Amino acid sequence: MTTYRDALAYIYSYTNYERKGLPKYTMTHYDLARIKSLLDRLGNPHREFKSLLIAGTKGKGSTAAFSESMIRAAGYRTGLYTSPHLHTFRERIQIAGELISEADVVRLIEKLKPHLEAIEGLTAFEVITAMAFYAFAETNVEVAVLEVGLGGRLDATNVSEPAVAVITSISYDHTQLLGDTLSLIAREKAGIIRPGALVISAPQVPEAMTMIEEVCQGRRAELIVVGEEEYRWQPGRATLRGQFLELRGDRYWIPLLGRHQLANATTAWAAVDGMEQRAGLSVPLSARREGLRTTRWPGRLEILGHNPYVVVDSAHNGDSAHKLQAALQDFFPGHHVVLIFGASGDHPFDDALRELLPVAQQTFVTRSRHPRAAAPETLAQTVTGLGYQASIVLNVPGALDAALKVAGPNDLVCITGSIFTVADAREAWSEQNGLPLPPVDPEV
Repeated sequence: MTTYRDALAYIYSYTNYERKGLPKYTMTHYDLARIKSLLDRLGNPHREFKSLLIAGTKGKGSTAAFSESMIRAAGYRTGLYTSPHLHTFRERIQIAGELISEADVVRLIEKLKPHLEAIEGLTAFEVITAMAFYAFAETNVEVAVLEVGLGGRLDATNVSEPAVAVITSISYDHTQLLGDTLSLIAREKAGIIRPGALVISAPQVPEAMTMIEEVCQGRRAELIVVGEEEYRWQPGRATLRGQFLELRGDRYWIPLLGRHQLANATTAWAAVDGMEQRAGLSVPLSARREGLRTTRWPGRLEILGHNPYVVVDSAHNGDSAHKLQAALQDFFPGHHVVLIFGASGDHPFDDALRELLPVAQQTFVTRSRHPRAAAPETLAQTVTGLGYQASIVLNVPGALDAALKVAGPNDLVCITGSIFTVADAREAWSEQNGLPLPPVDPEV
């Protein structure tokens, strides 16, 4: 294997549910025995570092980013494992705040290949997870922050041995896989809870919280709920560059917009407290302040341009779309909204559209380059069924062009839906405005 493109092609040659669609969520398709066998062959690299494991429907990526940034600011060598990526596979595996290099991706796949081929039925996500653990171990990562891919109980990351388990906001998503009630979804997410564990939960709706409490009680795990007792926060002054989080009598600046990010930051704070208690870390206030201030998590209520405002956000279900429309009203009151929407076909995009269409004066539906993207015609039918109208544009760059042509200088163009729609929009915006392009992978 001589090139980065070859390495990606090899990884994606394994069963890739991210690209082909997700099968039924059962042990048949999500069998942790495979990755356990692989990690055993590799010397169990996941036992070489302390880990923080984060599950949830929404907010887990932001919470992971906040947590890793605070721990790294305290002087620890960190690993960060997230999915999916915006622009490049390399975003998924970060060491000491830096994306893994193309050369290291090639080298690691070459090293792991004999072991991978000795185990039948591996999925691409299992390959990537094992690769991340191996990369963290060989580079002497001290603390790894791991974002669960799907669910929790049967996710490949759940073979880790976390000092602390975190469950962020739970809402309806992947209902065909995880269950059609919040209680069933929460039970799958709570599958990351170990006997005697310390569990940090973001604020939850009662149905989800009841299930988390039941699992914790059954496994004699300690549960800390953010928003209660010492983890009550207040919103501080906010601008288009960020906002203040008021916590424990002090103020901390975070560069991510939206009130939901205050909950994510406080959840990360509680998780870091947990790592101090259970993993022996020391993360002083100065490191937490610096870590929150410098957290970077693009594509989440991110302002790309002004006159008109151009905003991207990966709101793909009803809950995240509700938070987006609330943030738009908070930060851009009275602005004429031009909506660009593209979604994955297996996400509950009708719920998202119900939240967003009432605040939009004009809507364009489109599709990203991702294989699982819903057809614009399907999205348009949904829009019509909800009593609104939408224009179809076949790709995201074209939709961005069309929206900018109708938007006035005081308007707001909002591009949202799947993370893949956001990625296409960020790349198109950079190209149109002569800005440096983010690292982008070759087509495979």
